[in-house]
Amino acid sequence: QVQLVESGGGLVQAGGSLRLSCAASGFTSDDYAIGWFRQAPGKEREGVSWVSRIDGSPYYVDSVKGRFTISLDNAKNTVYLQMHNLQPEDTAVYYCGADLLVKFINSVISNTPYDINNWGKGTLVTVSS
Repeated sequence: QVQLVESGGGLVQAGGSLRLSCAASGFTSDDYAIGWFRQAPGKEREGVSWVSRIDGSPYYVDSVKGRFTISLDNAKNTVYLQMHNLQPEDTAVYYCGADLLVKFINSVISNTPYDINNWGKGTLVTVSS
């Protein structure tokens, strides 16, 4: 069973930076992706960025391109999300999610909600203006 534990959230001023970590375990194969999702109050959960465990190739939603960087440390089974130039609209609970890579790809191609079955408990990121 896949287990995901997030850390690194907090309060930061606009323009600041934070790094989120997701420690993952329980994978039975490499054809998974691990990603970061966020949910702001009153909004649906959205996919922010994810990375393939096969080759480390990343994906970013347009709103974070150039500001967020996702990385995978396979030895530690940990995914990091480095966030720079944070803005108040980035305020949300950030969740780590993992599932088969094909599910992530299909969601992006079809522009449909991610069908992810493994979630962490989330970490709150608050950006003040």
